Amino acid sequence: MNKTLLKVENVTMQFGGVVAVDNMNLEVREGEIVSLIGPNGAGKTTAFNVITGVYQPTNGCVWFQEKKIIENHPQGKLKTQYKGQHAGEYSTVLAPTPDKVTKLGMARTFQNIRLWKSQTVFDNVLIAKHCRTHSNFLSATFRLNRKEEAEQRADVERLLQVVGLSDVKEELATSLPYGKQRRLEIARALAAEPKLLLLDEPAAGMNPQETSELTAFIGQIRDQFHLTVFLIEHHMDLVMDISDRIYVLDFGKLIADGTPAEIQNNKRVIDAYLGVAEDA
Repeated sequence: MNKTLLKVENVTMQFGGVVAVDNMNLEVREGEIVSLIGPNGAGKTTAFNVITGVYQPTNGCVWFQEKKIIENHPQGKLKTQYKGQHAGEYSTVLAPTPDKVTKLGMARTFQNIRLWKSQTVFDNVLIAKHCRTHSNFLSATFRLNRKEEAEQRADVERLLQVVGLSDVKEELATSLPYGKQRRLEIARALAAEPKLLLLDEPAAGMNPQETSELTAFIGQIRDQFHLTVFLIEHHMDLVMDISDRIYVLDFGKLIADGTPAEIQNNKRVIDAYLGVAEDA
């Protein structure tokens, strides 16, 4: 069994009196494609926002690559955790911002496409390379980073070739058909060189042909880039075709997890979300 890449432990996210995520526990192992499904408003995107540092959880912690990167206790304050063998050896638990989480090796897309509308396809992807840049303000000002910049541009050229967008690299991002805009957003996430790719409803708004192409595309990039993929999705054909394991969220609580076959036959999941076929 592959080792655990992402672990969410007892995470709760509360907004005033509303508990959006309630004591969530889940794991994503290296090389897997894992889906998080559930009705609208179940708390799926909120869970992604906690994992990627957009929200600081009300309680619980997130582990990534066997390191605790986010933690909070019930009072909503950062914990100070005992670290060493001697008195006084303490360290503050990390509460990273989204940019720091990206540098750790996570990248994500969003439910609503968020592209740089006035930028070309090429520049949208190139922008994402900044998190892997080693130059500083001074070297950039005096163009001492020309070698690194050339390498990054070459990386973007290769990436666009892989994802099938090299022929439209000079077009404005918003001029692309909807399906290609989704693909561009994934390409931009890939440019950050992640180990874990989080996709928030990547098939939203797609027709059946685009959804089928996206299903194959996700499998392709998982294998080609040696990625682990964690996705939120409502298209059950895509979820059942591509997932190694599935978690089901309802009213902020995980109600089931298992293989696609186990989830399809779970009565609680059927009652809460999947329903039954008309000819059942």
